[in-house]
Amino acid sequence: MKLQKKKKAPPAINTSSLPDIVFMLLFFFMVTTVLRQTDLKVKLVVPQATEIQKLEKKSLVSYIYIGPPSETFRSQFGTAPRIQLNDAFAVPSQVPEFIEKERSARSEAEIPFLTTSIKADRETKMGIVTDVKQELRRANSLKLNYSSSLRTEVY
Repeated sequence: MKLQKKKKAPPAINTSSLPDIVFMLLFFFMVTTVLRQTDLKVKLVVPQATEIQKLEKKSLVSYIYIGPPSETFRSQFGTAPRIQLNDAFAVPSQVPEFIEKERSARSEAEIPFLTTSIKADRETKMGIVTDVKQELRRANSLKLNYSSSLRTEVY
């Protein structure tokens, strides 16, 4: 007489450590994610360029936004291009104060590497951009960058 072996079903997968793994991943992403530091109050469609370079250390960049106010602020500020420094609208004469605050928040070793980036809407006239550049010269902030997006088609 032949004895037949009973086929056993494979054991169930142990899921007792699954919540631990999920919480570790959640904690990892919460720690490594960088949230947007400023809320844009201006409409911003950056111009396109064919020859662009990425910035090396974005933590050493101070952003100046220039463009028409967004829909929520048009009734209060109109449609003329405005300057936004951090989370507030400003005039060109406030740019040196903004640069000085940015410098004071950094260590002495980082100050020579600070870069100012102008993010201007593509429809913005150069007059307001020139005013900002003049104030940056007065503040001795000479490392300047213009933000743009990559143009895929060449005309």
